[in-house]
Amino acid sequence: MQKDRELGIVVYGATGFTGRLVAEYLNQQYGVNGEVIWAMAGRSLAKLEQVRDEMGISQDVPLVVADSSDLASINAMVERTAVVCTTVGPYQLYGNELVEACAAAGTDYVDLCGEPGWMHKMIGAHSQAAEASGARIVFSCGFDSVPFDLGVLFLQHTAEQKLGTTVPRVRGRVRAMKGTFSGGTLASFRTTMAAAAKDRELVNVLRNPFSLTAGFNGAEQPRGDKPMFDEVLQSWVAPFVMASINTKNIHRSNMLMGHSYGTDFVYDEMMMTGPGEKGEAVANHIANDNSMAEDPRQPGEGPDKDERENGMYDVLFVGQADNGDLIKVSVKGDKDPGYGSTSKMIAESAVCLLKNPQTVSGGIWTPAPAMGTLLIERLQANAGLTFTVED
Repeated sequence: MQKDRELGIVVYGATGFTGRLVAEYLNQQYGVNGEVIWAMAGRSLAKLEQVRDEMGISQDVPLVVADSSDLASINAMVERTAVVCTTVGPYQLYGNELVEACAAAGTDYVDLCGEPGWMHKMIGAHSQAAEASGARIVFSCGFDSVPFDLGVLFLQHTAEQKLGTTVPRVRGRVRAMKGTFSGGTLASFRTTMAAAAKDRELVNVLRNPFSLTAGFNGAEQPRGDKPMFDEVLQSWVAPFVMASINTKNIHRSNMLMGHSYGTDFVYDEMMMTGPGEKGEAVANHIANDNSMAEDPRQPGEGPDKDERENGMYDVLFVGQADNGDLIKVSVKGDKDPGYGSTSKMIAESAVCLLKNPQTVSGGIWTPAPAMGTLLIERLQANAGLTFTVED
């Protein structure tokens, strides 16, 4: 595996809404010509220069011209760098060639993908090549699915310390969240829905909680698609829009870690809305909300700096042992989930792979088995996340 490349990390899509935030974070956190040699990549050199100068980033930061429609440019970019950090979605439209190139070249890869149909396809197509080359391909390194995947891992580590074993049942419960979706996230959602309308097999992939665990189907899982009263937490809960992707990634993590959570592991993810009639009313309102499908924003549009700075999220994880004992942990972020926090999470994921070349062998991974505690430590030290054991 050749990783002594000219560049450490290339931010592919650096002129886009999220890519700019990633470049801004790397510049603030790691500077130029320091411990991380990073570069900005995109389709247009003029646009890259404009964005670099607008953000006050040094001209010493290399600029790389690459376009998903030009395979030679993608291959050239991939061969120069140890890690590609891509924000160019929808990945099902613009990501195929990049994953293939990284898998072939032994180049590590992180993205923000929340498109399980595409991930299922990539796992089937490129796992063997990544294993052979040593490329660590890690999907879903933003809000979906880092806080949830690492939150469950943190809970299970806590359960092992307190109970001597992992727990077979975990509830993920979003207690609070303040932030909006970007045009890019909405585009990925719409592209997936449009593809599913034409492909019955894709519908089955989207519905199956084990669609990313080829060859393994575990215990029956809660559907999480209707409001309900959670007896364990004494609160109403509502469907959570990210549950479809997060649950699949968490089951894949469990499989990749040798089913360390158990082969009968059950996990669901919902939003807490509180007790009583008010909690029930809020849960019903969330369940009937179609704003994502109707939102007019386009790729490149997203929340302004004030919205990002004033955003936050708080996710509770409740583990239940066979004897009924409960373990509770929380994961909190200090910026809006979709941008302010996501840009820091993917950047730190890229740095984590760069600085820890031997975490796992080549293959297609999820964040928990690929980086685990190392990434939790980086996120707490640098990216405004907190992982807390609760009473």
